[in-house]
Parts: sequence; C-alpha cells; structure tokens
Amino acid sequence: MVNTPASFKQVDVTRAIKGAVAANMEVGAAYIDRQGNIIVFAKGEAVTSAKSNIDKMLGIG
Repeated sequence: MVNTPASFKQVDVTRAIKGAVAANMEVGAAYIDRQGNIIVFAKGEAVTSAKSNIDKMLGIG
C-alpha cells in the first residue's frame, strides 16, 4: 500500500473552525471530503442532507 500525503492537516481544520467561531457561528460539525475540502456546519444544521447536496455539487453522489 502506498503512503500518500494527506489532503488536509489538523491545522487546516483548526483554522476553519476557529474562523467560524470568530464569525459568531456555533459549530455543530465539520465535514472533510476526499479532496480535502473542509465544510463547517452550524449547530442544529442537518448535516446528512447538506452532505448529500455537497456531494451532488462536487459530482460525488
């Protein structure tokens, strides 16, 4: 099995969440896709339906 570099790092996720908190968002979840895109969801937001929509936009699902 080949070791491939990660498409994101922990610091990337930390920055995304800290940015959302700085914008007065109550963070409920974060989703990272295979390309390394980080999507931060507000608390109470429907993550499963939003995930499906994002997958459709990206052509994954």
